[in-house]
Amino acid sequence: MFSGIVESVMPIVSSEELQNAFRIKIEKPKEFNDLNIGDSVACDGVCLTVEAFSDETMTFALAAETIKVLQLNPQSWLGKRINLERSLRLGDRIHGHLVTGHVDSLGTVKVAHREGESFFLTVEVADTILPYVWKKGSITLNGVSLTVNELEGSSVSVCLIPETVKRTNLGDLKQGDRVNVEPDYMARALQRSLEIRKD
Repeated sequence: MFSGIVESVMPIVSSEELQNAFRIKIEKPKEFNDLNIGDSVACDGVCLTVEAFSDETMTFALAAETIKVLQLNPQSWLGKRINLERSLRLGDRIHGHLVTGHVDSLGTVKVAHREGESFFLTVEVADTILPYVWKKGSITLNGVSLTVNELEGSSVSVCLIPETVKRTNLGDLKQGDRVNVEPDYMARALQRSLEIRKD
């Protein structure tokens, strides 16, 4: 479980194709000095398991389902800057919202522009997640916990403060880019509970 508060942004330094999977290495942040094999790290919002690490890198495997959801060839990720967050510990303050790291789908950036110190994003999201998205609710984009400013049709608008732009890769986005989307999992759980009651 994560909070959607990015700790570091680091590049992917290698990508190896396996049988129906990929293995990637990401540059290891200096502050990630408590890693253990088997730990969970959110990588652009995707919960991945640490397979190995050194002073310089962290190694993760992406299974078939992850690759299918992301609709990307991870070979194209080389050099890409990734938002990173270690999993929460019991007793941690939650400054964002509870995030599972289970990305539901990809969204497409329709608008990305700055107005003074603010950075505005409008992302078209999949219709399947719309029941879990509402104005002033929470949404996770590339692993970043954000508040929904507006919801028009399938377009979600958010506003990033300078600190968020500085600490994440969202400020690099431009029109047409794809982003990893996870809706509020509490809303998803409630919706599922209501569906079961109807049955």
